[in-house]
Amino acid sequence: MTTTIIIIFCVLLLIAYLFDLTSSKTLIPSVIMLLLTGWIVRQVTNFLDLKLPNFDAVLPIFGTIGLILIVLEGSLELKLNRSKVGLITKSSLGALFPLVILAFVLAYLFQFFGDNSLKDSLANAIPFCVISSAIAIPSVRDLTSGDRDFVIYESSFSEILGVLFFNFIALNAVIDAASFTSFGMQIVIITAVSFVATILLSFMLSKIDHHIKFVPIILLVILIYEVSKVYHLPALVFILMFGLFLGNVEGIKRFKWFQRFKLDEFKKEVHRFSELVTEAAFLIKALFFLLFGYLIETSQLFNFVTWMWTVLIVGLIFLFRFVQIKLSSLPVKPLFFVAPRGLITILLFLSIVPAERVAIVNKPLIIQVILLTTIIMMVGLMLTHKERKKMEEEALMLGEEDDEQLDEAKEE
Repeated sequence: MTTTIIIIFCVLLLIAYLFDLTSSKTLIPSVIMLLLTGWIVRQVTNFLDLKLPNFDAVLPIFGTIGLILIVLEGSLELKLNRSKVGLITKSSLGALFPLVILAFVLAYLFQFFGDNSLKDSLANAIPFCVISSAIAIPSVRDLTSGDRDFVIYESSFSEILGVLFFNFIALNAVIDAASFTSFGMQIVIITAVSFVATILLSFMLSKIDHHIKFVPIILLVILIYEVSKVYHLPALVFILMFGLFLGNVEGIKRFKWFQRFKLDEFKKEVHRFSELVTEAAFLIKALFFLLFGYLIETSQLFNFVTWMWTVLIVGLIFLFRFVQIKLSSLPVKPLFFVAPRGLITILLFLSIVPAERVAIVNKPLIIQVILLTTIIMMVGLMLTHKERKKMEEEALMLGEEDDEQLDEAKEE
């Protein structure tokens, strides 16, 4: 049985790699293929009556590690400089306001139709309001650099702000002035801890000569994240600060203390570390979505009771998306379509205490919202891609005609 499981996982991960390789050509998000593959494996194992272990307890573990690695990977890609101040402002505000407003609108609906408290309704609403960088970023590789950068910043900020907002609502029994003060203190503490930990980890990265140096640093990052969670600190702030520091090492030249780092060598080590994080994130993300697809019951996909709520929630998501893009003076196409829900939505849903769960919000609803938003993104990007190709061909033809006319004029 052990050999069978190892073979199955190796084959599935190689298939996941093929999905990742071809997604930029097919414009089909790899997450859809991973979920579908996991679901097919479930049907095959049921048909052959194969007994596999229960993976329910493993899913949150892969999800948490995946979250850490994905946010770290995203923050390593974020470049902070004066030329990107406008983009960072637009993307951060674009992530914050739709998140908060949509959360309160959905919370009101959950409260009105389910007779729940506002606090519980908010905790159940927030997972639907967070854009998934794990799905959004790989799906926009074919876009222009400006649109791609916006999606990277926006989805990264959306995940971090969404988790902070969720933790604030979920961990405070009563929302009052004291809870806001306590949350402010938590931000200050985690910022201080993050600063010290970032300097120490960066120093280790530059000084360790042992042939194994990146794995201990990743393990320490995960350890600091989990210990911070034990003390109810917003641990993603640490991941963000650490990734931003490493991703922007050029900016530390002017600080005397950091001149101890041999910058050229340090940049090479950061590049190697970034590559390892990217590959580890791919591995964990693929395992997470394969397992999640495997755990999907067919009845959950075709639960028509929840489809009405799914259509309503997705409709509100894209309504707020349209307003946000218009107010930000950004091109509607293709950015309007890029609002997928994914790993963070699942993780936050699994984090809700059973006593605080809203009856309306269940696993079928989560699955349907993720699939529908991802399919809308896929179709939208496909149509936009075709339009852009057509425009490029027309521009090329016009250019050739202009050249021919110019040649004829010269001959005359």
